[in-house]
Amino acid sequence: MRYRTEPADPSEIAVLLADDQALIRESFRALLDASPGFEPIGEAGTGCEAVRSAREHRPDVVLMDVRMPEMDGIEATRRICADPELSSVHVLILTTFDLDEYVYAALAAGASGFLVKDAGASELLHGIRLVAAGEALLAPSATRRLIAAFTGTGPSGVGHGPDGITEREREVLVLIGRGLSNTEIARQLQVALGTVKTHVGRLLHKLGARDRAQLVITAYDSGLVTPRRPPLGR
Repeated sequence: MRYRTEPADPSEIAVLLADDQALIRESFRALLDASPGFEPIGEAGTGCEAVRSAREHRPDVVLMDVRMPEMDGIEATRRICADPELSSVHVLILTTFDLDEYVYAALAAGASGFLVKDAGASELLHGIRLVAAGEALLAPSATRRLIAAFTGTGPSGVGHGPDGITEREREVLVLIGRGLSNTEIARQLQVALGTVKTHVGRLLHKLGARDRAQLVITAYDSGLVTPRRPPLGR
C-alpha cells in the first residue's frame, strides 16, 4: 500500500502505525480508514523503521508497539521525542503486556499515553484524538493503576519540586502526578474547571513540557511524589 506523505485533508489526524505484526497493522489501518477524521500515512515493522517513518511522514500520532525487533518501541519513542524537528509528533504506546515496568519507561521516553492492544475501537480512537490535541492518555483505569504503582498514592511533599512555579501550581502538579484528571483536580481543590486548565497550561509553559505526560514525569522526578518501583516479574 502506498501512503501519502501528508493527509489529503489537513483536518484529519495523520497516524503512523508501528508494530512488528502485519495483521495488527492491517487491523488498525482498516479501523482508521473507516473512521472519519483519521488518515493512516505510514507503517513500520521495527523500531528503526518507526523512527525513519516518523521523520519522513511527520505524523500527528505514532501508534507504537513496545516489543519490536532491531529497536524496541521505548527507544524509538525516545529518539522521536528527542528530535526537535519532530516536536509536533506525539506517541501513543500500545502493548499486549499490561506490565508496570513499561509505564515509567514509556512516559520518560516522551510518550503521551499508554493503552493495551485489547482496548476497544472507540477507546483507541478517543486516545488518538486526545494525544493529537496535546493531552495525555492517563485516565483509563489500566493506565491509572500502572502509574499509581510508580508514583504512589501516599502524602506528597517529599521534595520541593521544580523552581519557578507557584504554590497552587505545585499542588496541581502533585495531583497530575497521581494521575487525576482536570475534573478530579478541580473537585479536590474546590476550584473551577477553567481555573485548573489555566494552571495546567501555565505548568506546561513554565516547565517546557510538551504535554501532560511530561508533567507526570516532572512531578515525581522532582520529588513532589514518591516514586516506588514495583517488583519485576509479578
